[in-house]
Amino acid sequence: MLWIDEQGRIVRPNDAVYATDTFTSIHGIDPNPKLASLRAWVRDGVRPIEAEEVRQFQSVPSATDQLARAEFGLARWLTRQGRGDAAERHFQRAGELAPHNFAIRRGSMPMRGIDPMGPAFIEMAGTWIRSGHRYYEPLPR
Repeated sequence: MLWIDEQGRIVRPNDAVYATDTFTSIHGIDPNPKLASLRAWVRDGVRPIEAEEVRQFQSVPSATDQLARAEFGLARWLTRQGRGDAAERHFQRAGELAPHNFAIRRGSMPMRGIDPMGPAFIEMAGTWIRSGHRYYEPLPR
């Protein structure tokens, strides 16, 4: 989740935030502290992170990340045009360029007829976790 104020400024960078505790047993993230922070920001104007700190938690996409996003965008457009075979090449290339970008890899699955909660996703998430990463990586505070 990304928090943006009325002036279009990022108040809290992209973070793993949940509105309920429905899946806490899976991801291990208690939703209550961040929900309390959200309420304090909305109701009382209390910033969750100081403006000067926001940048340190933002990830700037590399040239390779940008190319992967462009490949994904082209593939999505080709899919909408009914050109699935052409789209597949670009989905594949996007995944090669950004092998651990879940927005690209998992986001393409429904467009490709792949279950985004099925075996392909489980395998992808397992590879990510085995490489030492967490699937849900919240900001440090």
